[in-house]
Amino acid sequence: MTRVTNRLRSSLVLCLTLFASVTSAQREPHIGYVYPAGGRQGDTFQVVVGGQYLDGVANASVTGDGVEAVVLKHVKPLTQRQASELRTKMQELQKERDDPNVTREIAEIRRELAAFRRRVNPAIAETVTVQVTVPPSAQPGARELRLVTPTGVSNPLVFEVGQLPELRETEGETDRAVVETNVTLPAIVNGRIMPGGVDRFRFQASKGTHLVATVAARELIPYLADAVPGWFQATLALYDRQGNELAYDDDFRFHPDPVLHFEIPEDGEYVVEVKDAIYRGREDFVYRLSVGELPFLTSIFPLGGPAGAKIVVETVGWNLPTASLTVETRGQDAGVQMVSMCKDGQVSNGVPFALDTLPEGLEFEPNNREDEAQAVTLPVIVNGCIDSPGDWDVFRFQGRAGERFVAEVLARRLDSPLDSLLRLTDAAGTQLAFNDDHNDKGSGLNTHHADSYLNVALPADGTYYVHLGDAQQKGGQAYAYRLRLGAPRPGFTLRVAPATVNARAAATVPLTVYALRQDGFSGDIALALKDAPDGFALSGGWVPAGQDEIRITLTVPPTPSPEPVALRLEGRASIEGREMVRIAVPAEDMMQAFAYRHLVPAQDLRVAVTGSARRGAVTGIVTDCPVKIPTGGAARVRIRFPISPRNARYEFEVPQPPTGIEIRHADPFPGGVELELAAQPFSAGSTPEGEGAPLKGNLIVNAFAIRNPAPQSDRPRANQRRAALGVLPAIPFEIVQP
Repeated sequence: MTRVTNRLRSSLVLCLTLFASVTSAQREPHIGYVYPAGGRQGDTFQVVVGGQYLDGVANASVTGDGVEAVVLKHVKPLTQRQASELRTKMQELQKERDDPNVTREIAEIRRELAAFRRRVNPAIAETVTVQVTVPPSAQPGARELRLVTPTGVSNPLVFEVGQLPELRETEGETDRAVVETNVTLPAIVNGRIMPGGVDRFRFQASKGTHLVATVAARELIPYLADAVPGWFQATLALYDRQGNELAYDDDFRFHPDPVLHFEIPEDGEYVVEVKDAIYRGREDFVYRLSVGELPFLTSIFPLGGPAGAKIVVETVGWNLPTASLTVETRGQDAGVQMVSMCKDGQVSNGVPFALDTLPEGLEFEPNNREDEAQAVTLPVIVNGCIDSPGDWDVFRFQGRAGERFVAEVLARRLDSPLDSLLRLTDAAGTQLAFNDDHNDKGSGLNTHHADSYLNVALPADGTYYVHLGDAQQKGGQAYAYRLRLGAPRPGFTLRVAPATVNARAAATVPLTVYALRQDGFSGDIALALKDAPDGFALSGGWVPAGQDEIRITLTVPPTPSPEPVALRLEGRASIEGREMVRIAVPAEDMMQAFAYRHLVPAQDLRVAVTGSARRGAVTGIVTDCPVKIPTGGAARVRIRFPISPRNARYEFEVPQPPTGIEIRHADPFPGGVELELAAQPFSAGSTPEGEGAPLKGNLIVNAFAIRNPAPQSDRPRANQRRAALGVLPAIPFEIVQP
C-alpha cells in the first residue's frame, strides 16, 4: 500500500464535512441465511433472516414478479443484562405455567436464552422476521432475497418458489439431538441442523412407489467462509419401520447436495433422515427437503444443440412423463439455458443445455483407437458420451502447418460427471498436447474444474488425432460431453463484483470487473453502463489489453433513491474486425473454507443510494486520461476536490498499488488537488504484460483527513483523528517511454 501525506496551507485545507462519501463508521448490512429459504405458490408465511448490521431494516425485496415481502420484526443478540432479566421473568412466569399463553412465552424465552448460551456467530446473530406472500401465479424456481436498511441493501440469498405443500421441522425442538416430524407426501420440508442434530421425517408410502428425496443445502448457501469443506454437507438416509437402512447418499455425483431414489418394497411407514456428514450445525445450516414420487432428471443427451433450432433431447431420470423432450430455441442466442420436464403439474429439477452457432454432429462407436478414429471436418461440435469405464473417443482431422487449433470439452459445466482428459497426437502417434483440468472463473459453483482445453499451433500439414477419455476411468450413459474442435474463436465474458453496492449520495465506490478471455483474445475491453438512470457514472471504464481483472469506480447520483436501483454494465471489444458486446454478470466474491475464492453469479446488480450529499463532493478528474507516466519519471493529474480554510492534513493511499507505481506528491490547486504519479524505470520487456507491452491500469485512491488542534501540532500520530473521506474516481494510467 502506498501512502502520501501533505499539510495544506491554512487557506487551502480539506474540510471533513464537505466530502460526500461512505465513512468507515458505516457498516453495510449483510445476511447469512433465510429460514425457510422458500415457500409454496399461493401461500403467505413468515421467514427469519439472520445477519449483521441490520439496524433500521424497513424493507425486504425478492427478485422476479409477484412475491411480496414485509418486515415485521428485528431482534438483536441479547446482552448479559438482558439475559439476566429474561431468566428472572421466566422464574416469575413458572408460577402461572398452566396458562397456555404463559407456556408459549416461557418457550420463547427459553429459545432466546438458548441462542444466548450458544454465542451465535456475530455475522448471523441479528434476526429479521419477514412476512412473504407468494401469489398462485408466481413462476416456480430460484429467486433472490435482500434486506434494505437506511445504510443500504444487503447481499442476495437464494429464495425458492415451490409447488408442493410445505412444512417445517418440529417447532421449538432445534436443541434436541434428534427431531422427528410426521409428513404427508409429497411435500417440501424446511429445516435447520444445529450442532449434533439429526432431523427425521416419518411418512406412509405404498408398494411400488418410486420415491425421490432431494436436499437443497449447498444450493441455497454456496459457500460458508468459516466452515470446512466450505458448505453444509447434508446427508440423506432412508429407513424402514424397524430402523433398517434402505438407502443412503451424501452427494449426487459431483454435487454436494444428496439425492435418493428408491422403489418402496411394501406398504408401510418409512423414515427419511437429514444430518450433516460430520455432525456440525448452526443457524445457517438451512435445507429444503423435497420428498415424494417426484419427476427428476438425472441426465440428458445431447447436452446442447444449434441456436435457433428445434432439438429433440433424450431424457433419463425418475418419474419422467416421456423418454424425450423437445427444446425450442428459435430467437435465442448462443449460451446456456436450463431445461426441465413436467409431470402431473410438477416441474422437475432443471439441467443446463448449451446453444451454439457452429456445425454440430454426433459421436459414433467404434472410435476407441486411432485406426478406428471418427473423421470430422472443422469447425464442429461433437456431441458424445464416454459409454463405459475405460472408453476413449478418438477423432481424426486434417490440419495445416502454423494453424492454431482448439479443442474444448463442455461436460462438468453442463452437469455431466465426466472428468475429461484431452490428448492431441500426430499421424505418427507423437503426443503434441495434453490437458486434464482447465480453470473457468465463470463456473463459480464448481470446486473441481474438470473440463479440458487445448490451444496449440499445428507443426505441419497432415492428419491429427484428438483423444477424449475420463481421468478416473469411469463411464456410462450420464458421461456425456460437447467437444468443440476448430480454429480459435476469440472472445470474452465479464463478471462484476460485488452484486450489491451501497453508497452515500454523490459518493464514489470501487467495483472489480473480471474479464474471462476466450481462445487467446487479449485486447482492450471498453466498459460502460447500459441504460443507467441519470447521475450514475463510471470512471476507469476499461480492461486493458492482456489483463484479466481491473478495479473501476462508480459514482452515484447526488440524491438518494427510494429503492435500490438495478444497473447493467457492458463491455465492448473489437475482435477480428467485428465488435463484440457482452453484459457483465453480477457476482458475489465468496470465500470457501478460509482460503478459496469463487465468483458466484447473482441475478442482478443492485445499487442503494442513501443519505444526502454533502457540499463539495468530488466532481471528477480534470486531466485527460489515461494519464501517461514516463518510465522512470512522473506525471501529474488534477482532481476536483473540496478544500476549506480549516486545520487539517490529508493523506492519499493506494491500497492495491500496481507494481512500480506510486503517488509521490499531493499539492493543492484552486478547486482541487494535484497528484504526482511516478513510475519506476522499466527496461524493455520487463513490464508485467510482457515483451514490449505498456503497463496500463487504474489507480484506486482512498482519501483521509488528519485533524489536529493547531496547524503546527506535534501531537503523536496515534492521538490524531484520522477520518476516511472516501474513494476518488478511478485514475486510468499508462506507462510510456520518456
